Amino acid sequence: MKKIYTHHLFWPLSVLGALLLFNLFYSPDFFSIVVRGGHLYGSLIDILNFGAPLILVAVGMTLVVATKGIDLSVGSIVAISGAVACLIISKGSDQNALGLLLTAILTSLALAVVLGLWNGLLVAAAGVQPIIATLILMVAGRGIAQLVTGGQIITVSSSSYKFLGAGSLATLPFSIFIVAVVLLIALLLTRKTALGLFIEAVGCNPKASLLSGIRSNAVILSVYIFCGLCAGTAGLLLSSNVSSADGNNAGLWYELDAILAVVIGGTSLNGGRFYLLGTVIGALIIQTLTTTIYMIGVPPEITLVVKAFVVLAVCLIQSEAFRAAIASRWKTRHYPMEKESARHVS
Repeated sequence: MKKIYTHHLFWPLSVLGALLLFNLFYSPDFFSIVVRGGHLYGSLIDILNFGAPLILVAVGMTLVVATKGIDLSVGSIVAISGAVACLIISKGSDQNALGLLLTAILTSLALAVVLGLWNGLLVAAAGVQPIIATLILMVAGRGIAQLVTGGQIITVSSSSYKFLGAGSLATLPFSIFIVAVVLLIALLLTRKTALGLFIEAVGCNPKASLLSGIRSNAVILSVYIFCGLCAGTAGLLLSSNVSSADGNNAGLWYELDAILAVVIGGTSLNGGRFYLLGTVIGALIIQTLTTTIYMIGVPPEITLVVKAFVVLAVCLIQSEAFRAAIASRWKTRHYPMEKESARHVS
């Protein structure tokens, strides 16, 4: 029982379960799933579909955080990726042409990789602190996205592109399969090869890992590139889901939600050991919380405040030091004589 209680996934799963149960009590049909036109519909399906972009960004962020880094530019990369894809598609005479669609997707992903490479070079080669290096692109990237869109919302009418974020495969949202593929690749690379050990070693002690033969700069460069690629993919999902690109609001605050998902999942911001599955659960908690807030009718102006308090509570529950302090205080209050006797014996 103690082994289950101390497992890194216990508290995230408990919080996710509590949120789902609350929604069930508030809305009895919350768990209902129906099939219409060969597609599954329901609140749980919506959570998975709308949470897919955040999961992608958070998975990439996890590896960056594991190297004791941070990437504040992921929201801007999301906006740039979606803007470039929609711009290319909108210029085509036939927006459903396969060649046009592939050009838009590959160009957006290639640009996302270049932006991730830029962050990695600033951190690994130039020695700029991660928070400053990525803050540069966070600010400039949002401006680039608005330059691409001309300050307007670009709309497209491509049903093929819309399939990425709003289509279904085997009755499930297609975005779930994209997330599953990216997550599987990340798990295989980090748990079935030495890359995961290298990432954790660099996060724990970059100088010691360098002396042991690990190319720390190459590892750091690779995780920032992967994070950029994940953010670019998320941008495609977001823009395709609504068939439009908004350079100002797309991916806004995604970097903060991704960091919260990583922390809730059990990965420390101090670097070292990381948990990809925990991050996925953390992202689902955030998306479920967002769905819950909208469902119960919380006013939009205080939505972020409610969200912040809930996330703070989750992080405190996960903290071993906080739980130990509460347990010690409770024991002192309810069993004061036991503590006094122990003092006399010593």
